[in-house]
Amino acid sequence: MRSVRLVHRSAQAESDAATVADAELADGDREPTVLADDVDVARSTLEQGRGLMFRRSISEGYALVFPFEEAGAQWLHMLFVPFAIDALWLVDGEVRKRKRLAPFVGLARGRADTVVELPAGAAADVAVGDEVRLVD
Repeated sequence: MRSVRLVHRSAQAESDAATVADAELADGDREPTVLADDVDVARSTLEQGRGLMFRRSISEGYALVFPFEEAGAQWLHMLFVPFAIDALWLVDGEVRKRKRLAPFVGLARGRADTVVELPAGAAADVAVGDEVRLVD
């Protein structure tokens, strides 16, 4: 069984690293951090429609990833989701929007070719412009 992780690379860290004279330090600063090591990918229409509905919770280190054929307006709702989440809207791996969604009533839209749902607080260090990708 292949293990997939969701990793984050800060655009700010890369910018800061580019100004560091020591190349080894700069390379070390650009190492991605793991956002989630327990990742589900919702590929089917049914999986995407269900999302996190009817679950009681999600564990730390979990992510639900929604890949789409192309970038477009992607809506998220929290109907029947009893816990808060952090959501990321990505285009070509670049974070275009980040938002915390409240239990049951959260609603948001963003332009994306990939949407990621994480436990609330998991994306606290992720900023618009950062890179987030699935890796083997």
